[in-house]
Amino acid sequence: MFAVIKTGGKQYRVQKDSIIVVELLKGNVGDKVTFDEVLMAGDKVGTPTVKGASVQGTITKQTRGEKVIVFKKKRRQGYRRKNGHKQPQTVVQIDEIKA
Repeated sequence: MFAVIKTGGKQYRVQKDSIIVVELLKGNVGDKVTFDEVLMAGDKVGTPTVKGASVQGTITKQTRGEKVIVFKKKRRQGYRRKNGHKQPQTVVQIDEIKA
């Protein structure tokens, strides 16, 4: 059975024991997290969410994503700015899907 959950403004298709990388969630490694915004669970489609459905997971890692380079330039002006950014992420292992 699979489910579609929404977290951090994005949607993820998950199954039991799958590992997903989501936007930063508060908590430490080993903490349990619950996703209540379940858009689809098995053959049940929510309008917009499935009532009473939830997905349980465990935080396995708090990390940072790939470095994104931000480069600004205005031609013939000598204006150049280079900046980098790493987005914080959380790695979650899905333990249980309650439909």
